[in-house]
Amino acid sequence: MPKFICDKEYPVVATEKGKIRGFVYDGVFTFYGIRYARARRFQMPEEIPAWEGIKDALGYGYICPVLSTSQPSMEVLMTHRFWPENENCQYLNIWTPTIEAGAKKPVIVWLHGGGYSAGSSIEQANYDGHNMAVKEDCITVTVNHRLNAFGFLDVSDYGEKYWNSRNVGMADLVAALEWIKKNIAGFGGDPDCVTIMGQSGGGGKVTTLGQIPAAAGLFQRQMVMSGAMGGKTVPNPKAAQPKEIVEAILKAAKLETVDELAVLPATLFIRAVNQAVYDLYQDGEKTVSWGPKPNDYYLGNPFDVGFCDHAKKAPTLIGSVVSEMGFAPLPKDVAKMSEEEQLELVKEKFGDNTDKVVELFKKAYPGRAIAHVLNVDTMMRPGHTSYAKQKASEAEANVYNYLFTVEFPYEGGKCAWHCSDIPFWFGSCDTQPIDDFEGSAALEDVMRHTLATFARTGDPNNDKLPTWNPTTPDCAKTMIFDTEGCCEKPEFDTELIECLKQVAPARPFGFGAPQKPDTESDRAWMY
Repeated sequence: MPKFICDKEYPVVATEKGKIRGFVYDGVFTFYGIRYARARRFQMPEEIPAWEGIKDALGYGYICPVLSTSQPSMEVLMTHRFWPENENCQYLNIWTPTIEAGAKKPVIVWLHGGGYSAGSSIEQANYDGHNMAVKEDCITVTVNHRLNAFGFLDVSDYGEKYWNSRNVGMADLVAALEWIKKNIAGFGGDPDCVTIMGQSGGGGKVTTLGQIPAAAGLFQRQMVMSGAMGGKTVPNPKAAQPKEIVEAILKAAKLETVDELAVLPATLFIRAVNQAVYDLYQDGEKTVSWGPKPNDYYLGNPFDVGFCDHAKKAPTLIGSVVSEMGFAPLPKDVAKMSEEEQLELVKEKFGDNTDKVVELFKKAYPGRAIAHVLNVDTMMRPGHTSYAKQKASEAEANVYNYLFTVEFPYEGGKCAWHCSDIPFWFGSCDTQPIDDFEGSAALEDVMRHTLATFARTGDPNNDKLPTWNPTTPDCAKTMIFDTEGCCEKPEFDTELIECLKQVAPARPFGFGAPQKPDTESDRAWMY
């Protein structure tokens, strides 16, 4: 068979609404930019109309507009791709090892990061399902949906047609899962063997779908990567109220009604939103955040309202990386620093607590340079452990906790940062040069196969791993993924994390005050 095939009528799949043509590359059937829904601004997604003939799925679809200019940064750590933006962004991409109807391959649906404000289904080069199809016989689907004010501005007080405007970004994802349920069999997939998987904001979307009754039956397993905050919702006393935000946007746009705002050109809408966010902050430091808000559609944080029945039935993988937001550089390469020099750096941060911190760090991470304690994550890790234990206490299905602790060959040794585990799970380390080092290929093989096993069976245990026991309500049995070897370590870093939380609390998540619109200092989330 030729390595690349794209004929007039092959490969073609018949969907519920019409036929779609993709291409074959190296044995993988690939379909880019499939439209799964359409929607008017602030309104729920609708089914797309049927068509005659064959539509091409040979180019990625639009991604949702972001509210500030995306700025390429640290491409050596994460290789980004930018793409044309349009609020009509309900598109998905498919990589599959076969288009034999009834083949019943497991399906992995990737929900991208970037909070609920930015990112896309192709934004990182490693969001690529090719190797998962070739090496694990699994289907990967990546999804775009509405974000930020396009997906989460609450105008529900301004008309019944806007009743769920605060959550239409999540409703897009439900529509994508409904499309998958109806059509994935034609792409060789099993509609009753679907794993939803996401990292950072995408991990949050996974947990949110578990709290949306309309998503029941659309997925069977969950994987949450660096995206769950354990604990009850703490109200922000400075959060601007929904009507306050809408009125500020209308004022900035010089409009009278939300109906006018709903048809305002996207560039002018973005300008008005940014001006309103800035003005609200200037007026009493009122803040605006984008994301799902509880109502009859989305029931809310499980720590506030309990886990939904369909979430309780879904086996869950949940975990994070050892240094998450540890992007701050050290004065010089770790490998060139003596232990005394490292100790001086640690003392600058921890002062009189240094001896205790170093003792606990060495106990949890024997053999690691002590300078790495400066970047140990205390934001994601406790939340994930708390989420895993709480779900273990309520759920009917098992919860498996993990931690990615790899040290990368950057500046003498850099511990795993936010997003650095993604290519290992996808099996796409070949998309990023930094992921090609001694031991990385073997670990990639283990992690990719573990994900595929979990997607296929709901249990991650396989012949490439030591036994991985599910977390219990009182014990997080964490699987360590590392090039030095994988092993299960129950509660191995609990004392260290609790100590660090006391002596050096994590900084609040976010970037502080909004920048004045139309300045060169705008920055987007480094997703």
